[in-house]
Amino acid sequence: MTEQLTGERTLTRITTKQQLGPDAQVDDKALLFVPTDPALTDPFLALVEDWFSTPGFEWHPHRGLETVTTVVDGVLEHGDNLGHTGALQAGEVQWMTAGRGIIHRELAYRDEHAHVLQMWLNLPAEKKLTPSRYQDLTKAAMPRVHAPGVTIDVHAGTVGGVTGATDTHHPVQGVVATLDPDAIYDLQVPAEHRLFAHVMNGRLLIGGRELHAGQTGWSDPVTRRSGDDGGAPAATSLHLAAVDPEQPARVMVYSGTPIHEPVAMGGPFVMNTKLEIAKAFADFHAGAFGPVPRQARLAYDR
Repeated sequence: MTEQLTGERTLTRITTKQQLGPDAQVDDKALLFVPTDPALTDPFLALVEDWFSTPGFEWHPHRGLETVTTVVDGVLEHGDNLGHTGALQAGEVQWMTAGRGIIHRELAYRDEHAHVLQMWLNLPAEKKLTPSRYQDLTKAAMPRVHAPGVTIDVHAGTVGGVTGATDTHHPVQGVVATLDPDAIYDLQVPAEHRLFAHVMNGRLLIGGRELHAGQTGWSDPVTRRSGDDGGAPAATSLHLAAVDPEQPARVMVYSGTPIHEPVAMGGPFVMNTKLEIAKAFADFHAGAFGPVPRQARLAYDR
């Protein structure tokens, strides 16, 4: 049966990234959104942009969430206490399920340069202690949609008949779309999803609002309108249009079904209660996540 569309999604709010500058780990950092009010961004918790060379993010733990890291530029070296190691290049994505507990690090390969966008994705209570895992989405194996003047890397979900390679624990759709000047695309999004659209480069009309690089627009789930007996639609459409005649535009669009559960955060842990956060810290310090690795850096030719 053909999905019912309700026209274009509209943006309910727009935010601009907050540039923080360098700190002890990074050369520069920007906050695109943070969990000031998790109910407003549910199931997404945060999106942070980092530029780093050395030292980067040495061994640290996580529990109860997934981190989705998109490499914008440079090369990201990673490793964990499960024995996974690797390097990801521009356009590639690492989808890490921290689950019940993992210790990992994220560094710039050769201490040269890595520019990444990292999104924190919440997990429902029943999945917070799921086994930890990594899923690396490489450029060579990245599922893509091609339309006139448009290329879409599909990270998760199904777009234009193309399904992303990520096995998700919760309904999520994620893409990075590149549009040539004056190109347009109507992105179908499940009606029950909350979405964010972050402009990485250029300027776009998104859901009828013009956004420029560094801005993020939000659209909340579509519910049945009062007096409408037809029920909620199966899908909606987000209209994307590159408006700068001189340069292409690139936008990250992620959407997911809100979890509607309490959120408790403590450092690198995301659970449902403060007691669970305290237990996460206790488990980590008791060695339940495993030992902090003594793993060497990736070898390379000098």
